[in-house]
Amino acid sequence: MAQGNVVVRFEEVTFGYRSENLILDEASFSVREDAKLTLMGQNGAGKSTLFKLITGEIAPDRGQIHLASGATIATAKQVMAREHLTQTVREYFSHAFEEVSYNLDKRIADVLGTVNLSAPLDKAVGTFSGGQQARLLLAYALIQEPDILLLDEPTNNLDRDGINYLTAFLIMYPKTVLVISHDADFLNSFTEGVLHLDVYTGKVEKYDGNYTDVVEEIAARVERDRAKNAQLLKTIQDRKDKVNFFANKGGKMRKLASKLRDEVAEAEDNMVDVKRDDRTIPPFTIPAQHLSEAAVRIQGVKVIHDHEAKHAKVNLTLRRGNHLLITGPNGIGKSTLLRSLAEGTNPDATITEGVKVGYYRQDFSGLNMEETAYASLAGMMDEPDNEEIRRTGARFLLDGEALATPVGALSEGQKGLLCFARFVLQAPGLLIFDEPTNHINFRHLPVIAKALNDFEGCLIMVSHADDFVKEIQITDTLDLATLTIDT
Repeated sequence: MAQGNVVVRFEEVTFGYRSENLILDEASFSVREDAKLTLMGQNGAGKSTLFKLITGEIAPDRGQIHLASGATIATAKQVMAREHLTQTVREYFSHAFEEVSYNLDKRIADVLGTVNLSAPLDKAVGTFSGGQQARLLLAYALIQEPDILLLDEPTNNLDRDGINYLTAFLIMYPKTVLVISHDADFLNSFTEGVLHLDVYTGKVEKYDGNYTDVVEEIAARVERDRAKNAQLLKTIQDRKDKVNFFANKGGKMRKLASKLRDEVAEAEDNMVDVKRDDRTIPPFTIPAQHLSEAAVRIQGVKVIHDHEAKHAKVNLTLRRGNHLLITGPNGIGKSTLLRSLAEGTNPDATITEGVKVGYYRQDFSGLNMEETAYASLAGMMDEPDNEEIRRTGARFLLDGEALATPVGALSEGQKGLLCFARFVLQAPGLLIFDEPTNHINFRHLPVIAKALNDFEGCLIMVSHADDFVKEIQITDTLDLATLTIDT
């Protein structure tokens, strides 16, 4: 671990959006300069909230947060703010500085080169793909050259080249980095320790080692604590049985019973609080609408070359049981194609009338952020069934409190699980997925992959998570980078 001066220190910090549900409960930890740490925790633990506390966007209820004098902070956020979507690239980056420097264009060009993105400075931010916007968000933080760099799921929407460029930069970055991510390979390549935020206790513990080492260490600790408690419970029950027997006897037997009671009390005092590890969603099935004919026909697509849309002919007919993977680098038009299919705006694609479409947007913009999670699930049923809604929500770790929460207030991971719960209730004939692994805890991914592989309807997917895709039987692949452009 780096041995520089402390740049961030939390001193018995308590914070909660509701007093009965604390995110941090007298949490204390410190981060030294030049350290590169992963912030780890269960879905909904409050990892992004901890970033907001560091930046001062929100203040603790109790306790103190100390930053090194003069330390600068920049955050690469998960999603582009809506107010930036209509701005040009130049206008967007100008907000990174209190005073716009004379060489802003050169600085933008340099930082875009760092994230491997070619972007005209007068182009609107909202016209870039999700992967390109992810690079803009990262570049916006990097251009500030902060002493403390906060990265919130920086690999979401990035293709393999983008992740490689980011990894190389972070390895060489000479300052402090805190990163939230579920990408184990990415984290193992540059982080040297973990801050674990426990959703159940509101405490933060620091571990040395890479992400995988810490996950294994926590799992081993859980098993040790469970084994210790099991042995103590066995001892406690044995002593209690003997107490009940000897207490009714006279003389020395009664004294023995008193001694055994003391042993019971000591054993109970020695019981340890077992760290509750991340819960994993149980196996689930997405019911499929019965389809008697083809679900979708695609005869043409738009492909982006040098920031211009070009037309390419294709010939795809997808039926029940077909799994189509759409591939290509960031910015070539994958998300645009999915959106045009789902919204019916592609003149060269037809979804058969009556087919129910389930659409997973990488930014969750298809969800109504104002309604509760319960209402979001109820809206997927022709006749809402309270028992079924709550049972389905619970299977995706959405308890009564989460279901009563507005969708916009859920964590990104919870929004992702909400989408899958919606599909279970919807029973679609066609599922369209745009980066379904974004924001999802890695423990859930094998379960989700199996559910998609077993889906008996039609599936169209974009994903840069190679290990996830390998778990799904792909019947068709459309590589936008290899299509012949119409002349």
